[in-house]
Amino acid sequence: MTISYELGNSLYINLTNRCSNACEFCLRDGTGGSDSGWETSADLSGTEALWLKREPSVDEIIGDLQQRDLEGYDEVVFCGFGEPFMRFDECVAVAKWLKGRVKKIRVNTNGQANLIHGRDVTGEMAGLFDVVSISLNAKNAELYEAVCHSDFGEAAYDALLDFGQKCAEKGIETVFTVVDLLPEEDIRACEKIANSRGGKLRIRKYIS
Repeated sequence: MTISYELGNSLYINLTNRCSNACEFCLRDGTGGSDSGWETSADLSGTEALWLKREPSVDEIIGDLQQRDLEGYDEVVFCGFGEPFMRFDECVAVAKWLKGRVKKIRVNTNGQANLIHGRDVTGEMAGLFDVVSISLNAKNAELYEAVCHSDFGEAAYDALLDFGQKCAEKGIETVFTVVDLLPEEDIRACEKIANSRGGKLRIRKYIS
């Protein structure tokens, strides 16, 4: 199974297929393109390369990473076929092992970790994750739910904004992302939202 893989000069960690969203533009179901948090399919020979038959243990993930020259990468990123923070405790355990061995640790997330786990996890992230990249995808909750179909309904949108703000308040570089398919007016609205939460906006290219 593919636990880690290279993209550019970054190393990515794939640790689950599960996600609390069912985004219409996601590659997980084999029908969509790449969403704003999923960066990998164009550089692998088919999406099946990332589909896990089972979730790797922390020991297996660390064992895989030990085969890499970690100091040679610009960053290590938690981003695979699913939402990394579905396995929050495992992400933290691996990040603790990585700390001091790599230049930067980033996580690409849908920002719903607090809803998924029923607690504010951002305090546990502080000092471990250098950057959090949150898929914003829309300028309001109604539009977000129309394309992302969260397990938590429209509540997911305000939750991800709150999650991002809490990350920023704890000194984690916080980036909200959208794909370039959105109208310019919506992108500018998203930028204002990101800035109001202490983050910045990144516009990602849609991969068909």
